[in-house]
Amino acid sequence: MTVAEPRLTLERRLLREHALVIACDEVGRGALAGPVAVGAAVIDAPRSRKHIPQGLRDSKLVPELRRADVAARAAAWVSASAVGWASSAEIDEIGIMRALGLAAIRALADLRAHGVVPEDAIVLLDGNYDYITPAGGTGLRITPVIKADRDCASAAAASVIAKVARDALMTELHDELPAYNWARNKGYASPDHRDAIREHGISAHHRASWSIAESPTLF
Repeated sequence: MTVAEPRLTLERRLLREHALVIACDEVGRGALAGPVAVGAAVIDAPRSRKHIPQGLRDSKLVPELRRADVAARAAAWVSASAVGWASSAEIDEIGIMRALGLAAIRALADLRAHGVVPEDAIVLLDGNYDYITPAGGTGLRITPVIKADRDCASAAAASVIAKVARDALMTELHDELPAYNWARNKGYASPDHRDAIREHGISAHHRASWSIAESPTLF
């Protein structure tokens, strides 16, 4: 089956009215352990006229062995990029949707520290729900777009950049707690992960507020 390539059609249209497009996409929302991450990728008019990096797709569609290379090319292609995080403890405290918003706000703050003014941009958010504004992202123009990570090259860039960053973190945490095999499952509800939870219990990196033992296998 041929996988459709993301394009810049929407970004170019938005850039007629806005100085920048900042695309945001989350990674790790459905995991049982580890933080949630939100990638943010900035596109301006000159970048929107450049060729999209070869192989750029929504991170779920990029083979794992190629993701780091695709993410590096995506980061070099966009004007700027950042990844914001919310920890498992924060997810437990405020819930996953607020945590997503917090992670996105942190990604935007990182961009601001590098000279990007989010208020000058329109924020293209993958999905059908604005989780940034309720978390305190006031003064921003947010446009949720369903399947943006599939169809919009800027969102695909945000997706793969965040995915590679989160996978690297989960691999580091695997070295700390190898029993859960996070280097392989990245904190998601794989059979081996759930077996390890039954045997060893949950760790400080697990989302303790979730019904972990009964969670379905997600891949």
